[in-house]
Amino acid sequence: MSLRFWTKFFPPYPGPATPAAFRLVCAAVSGAALSLSYTGYYFSIYSWLCIGLLLIVILDARPRIAFACGFVHSLFFVITSMPWIATVLAVHGGLSRVGGWAILLLIATVFGIHTGAFAWCVRRLAQRSLELACIGAPFLWVTFEFARAHMPEIGFPWNLLGYPASANLALLQLATFTGIWGLSFLVAAFNALIAWTVLAYAPRFNVRITLLAAAAVLVLSIMAIGPHFVPQTFANHYARAVQPNLPEAMDYPSDWFQAHAGDLDQIEQLSLAPSNHAVDLLVWPEAPAPFSFEEPQFARRASLLAVRSQHPFLAGVIEWEPAPEAATSAHAALAPYNSAILIDPQGQKVFSYDKVHLVPFGEYEPFPLIHRVVASFSDEVGGFRKGRKYSIGPLPGGYTFGAFICYEAIFPDEVRHFAAAGADLLINISNDGWFGRSAAPEQHVRMARVRAVENRRWLLRVTNNGFTVSVDPYGRVFSPLPPDVRAAVDLPYDFRTDDTIYTRFDDWFAWLCVVVSVILLALTFRKGSTAREELLMPVEDIPPSLVASGT
Repeated sequence: MSLRFWTKFFPPYPGPATPAAFRLVCAAVSGAALSLSYTGYYFSIYSWLCIGLLLIVILDARPRIAFACGFVHSLFFVITSMPWIATVLAVHGGLSRVGGWAILLLIATVFGIHTGAFAWCVRRLAQRSLELACIGAPFLWVTFEFARAHMPEIGFPWNLLGYPASANLALLQLATFTGIWGLSFLVAAFNALIAWTVLAYAPRFNVRITLLAAAAVLVLSIMAIGPHFVPQTFANHYARAVQPNLPEAMDYPSDWFQAHAGDLDQIEQLSLAPSNHAVDLLVWPEAPAPFSFEEPQFARRASLLAVRSQHPFLAGVIEWEPAPEAATSAHAALAPYNSAILIDPQGQKVFSYDKVHLVPFGEYEPFPLIHRVVASFSDEVGGFRKGRKYSIGPLPGGYTFGAFICYEAIFPDEVRHFAAAGADLLINISNDGWFGRSAAPEQHVRMARVRAVENRRWLLRVTNNGFTVSVDPYGRVFSPLPPDVRAAVDLPYDFRTDDTIYTRFDDWFAWLCVVVSVILLALTFRKGSTAREELLMPVEDIPPSLVASGT
């Protein structure tokens, strides 16, 4: 097929004369379509295509238009994949509906700035060469995802590009070496290949489409055949996981325990019900109620429950501990911590972990000045103190576990700390009731699942209202409890001491992408690194000799 015939019907470039509005519409469509990989039926196919569409419309655009396209892409992606943020803030955060959407738009703006910067950088590489831009795109994508995850105080690595691909058991194993960043790179690279296939002038289109088809066949073959080669696992232990399904409340009256005595009795019965398995651990979720070991009514119930079950009992509580500033103060002030405690079969508290990474504006005040603005609209902000150590707890038989709480599950490097410190088992306790009936709980469990594979550990995930599951070290999910039910389930688990590449070397792959991105961008500032005009040329301006040759 000649170039003249192909470009007559399908121009390889939108062309510099393409209206900016058309580019922005394409960027918005790519962002909204990408969200379909994170909501509803979770079709991962969109994640393999939508960034390619974004690249096609930015690679020959003016730099500011490229930035705007990236910004609009993320704006529509956030609004369509995470609208639950606005609902949570309005229903549980004390904000008005308008205020909730304003915060969502603020988050979308942060995402947009990162993706806009990605688009601008890719466009700059394209001024050197199309091939350089397409090679650099996956490195740049991971770099800006990594930067978003590590923003001071407000990092938010939710719905990274690699998570839809992690649904495939074979592709998921890459996370053991690179963390989730390797999956994001893989998907971004395939999208860049699509863009190169559409936009490049050489080699001939039939050669380019053959290369793209070969890459697609390779990926699909791995996805279809690879899961059969993932090792099977066998669990020698079971944990009784209790999903209390207690309603969310803005505050708790002093007679809460008396008013909910029936609920607590039912939850205790679920905790102690006979089992067909040899249960050796009891787990309750992140505190969905005023649970505190300093509260005599809860402490008495919790200790008696551990004694009656004759198993260690892990529960989410609010711990009241001396505030850091109390050491230099005449008053021994106590501060609240979102914590997990372990009670031994004798009824004694033997371990406590205080949540290190709190939810900004929900659990603590990241920026006092901004907090004063938010607090003028809502008084349901902040309050907790940050923990200072990724502690691991003891279990019978000389084993250890790491318990991370709710929001911490989306931060790969932080969960890695527990495995690196010697935890043989990972436990994630969470209260996802705040999310309501949105896509957030399932998005949350899909992200937590990757943490198990990154560190080759069994993961027990116990929540207030779903999803409560067990995940083996290769990402298989066992015994899920449906959401919004009060129930208990015996989750299989075991102990592992593997030292994976990711556990040992942390975010080495993400840092490699940062270094490569810096080097590639530095090349564009070298003297004489002018644009390759033939790559940016409108179709009608292509020299006749080039068209006639069919190149």
